[in-house]
Amino acid sequence: MTTQQLTPYPRQQLAAQPIGYWTGAAHREVVGRIRKELATESLTQPHWWILNHVAASPAHWTRAELAAKLTRYDDQGIDFDEVFADLASRGWLTEDATRTLTLTAAGEAGRLRAKERNLRAHEQTHAGITEEEYVATLDVLRRVIANLGGDSDLPE
Repeated sequence: MTTQQLTPYPRQQLAAQPIGYWTGAAHREVVGRIRKELATESLTQPHWWILNHVAASPAHWTRAELAAKLTRYDDQGIDFDEVFADLASRGWLTEDATRTLTLTAAGEAGRLRAKERNLRAHEQTHAGITEEEYVATLDVLRRVIANLGGDSDLPE
């Protein structure tokens, strides 16, 4: 995997850069890459979130409970009922008599294929970045969020 070389800038010039621009640009690139990988399976991020939550806790979530939990991560105005219906129509997700959700074998296979694609995106995102640098970056971003009164805890 080839990593693009960064243009060196003086420290003072970088320190004066607006963090909002850079966090926004990073978000667009990272999320765009993930969405591109998921699209190869005709999945969106909400599909991915649902598949992972249901796989982690089979027969635990109802549609309403899981949609309520995931809505905070949605930046596209997703209709979660449509996503649940799509996964059910694919035969990837079932509901039992108590309306709890479970992945089918086909759903788990699709989730694992998407996971492999997302791992490639993750590897590309982290290329040339040490674990120490990555953790320091997250800590800085968490501090920025906390300074502005936001929730800097890890996502559930």
